[in-house]
Amino acid sequence: MEQRTDQARAIAVRGLIKTFGGLTAVDGISFDVREGEVFGILGPNGAGKTTTLECIEGLQQLTAGSIEVLGLDSQRDAWAIKERIGIQLQTSAFFDYLNLTEILKLFASFYPRSIPADDLLTRMELQDKAKTQVKHLSGGQKQRFSVAVTLVSDPELLFLDEPTTGLDPQARLHMWGLIQAMHEEGRTIVLTTHSMEEAQFLCERVAIMDQGKIAALDTPANLVRALDAPYEVRASVGDGASHEQLAALPGVIDVRPVGPIGSESGVVALRSSDATATVPALLSWAEDRGERVADLEVRPATLEDVFLALTGRELRE
Repeated sequence: MEQRTDQARAIAVRGLIKTFGGLTAVDGISFDVREGEVFGILGPNGAGKTTTLECIEGLQQLTAGSIEVLGLDSQRDAWAIKERIGIQLQTSAFFDYLNLTEILKLFASFYPRSIPADDLLTRMELQDKAKTQVKHLSGGQKQRFSVAVTLVSDPELLFLDEPTTGLDPQARLHMWGLIQAMHEEGRTIVLTTHSMEEAQFLCERVAIMDQGKIAALDTPANLVRALDAPYEVRASVGDGASHEQLAALPGVIDVRPVGPIGSESGVVALRSSDATATVPALLSWAEDRGERVADLEVRPATLEDVFLALTGRELRE
């Protein structure tokens, strides 16, 4: 998505600190969310993502700092804010003996304005489940219904906390499509995720959190471009290569084996600052030595590479 710079702020977080006893869950972070954007908070479990959302939503008292949501103070004006936002939690509990339509109508009664239940179920492709209880839905259907409940008040601002956790690949792609559709309606969306692919696909800007702090904040493309090696060149180079020879090629930052070097099928990964310089040099190097380069592949770096560069560890939690 193209970065936009002329939007007003939907959220302004300044110096946010949240502690629980001796644990600092959020440690002095500041950031803005622009109106109409999809903003992602990316990080491992325990990074402080959900606590940050709960502070913005008015569900947690701040230890220090300030938060403004839609021009209102998140603590002083919490009830006024709740009428204008929608919140989808990681886990939701609904009434066991009410069907989907009845639950949506109940939630709609809490707000001065609402979207009709039938319209919401149709939008979430759940119209054939209108008379079904939540406990009889599949995992993907439950997630879509939780988003329907989030939309019941026709909110300006949506908070989605790990919206695709536990979903199979097909259901995850379906949820991504629904999030994109909600964004196209002009809604501002803030989502947390530990999925690099999800953040890169959906978000216009991403804040990477680790240990309660924001390690970086920018568009996914800019975060990747800021790496010293935004490309990886992989190839099978045979048994005539050494790390020292490959590391001397133009653009190469470092070399690591992917398969066993010393065999015809050995594969190496060259982290490169300039793939257009590295690839021709690699092919020329191989030709000069009578080596055969096979399975050549150029991979752009991802947000996972960004996270690894910032924190020194992979995001696998």
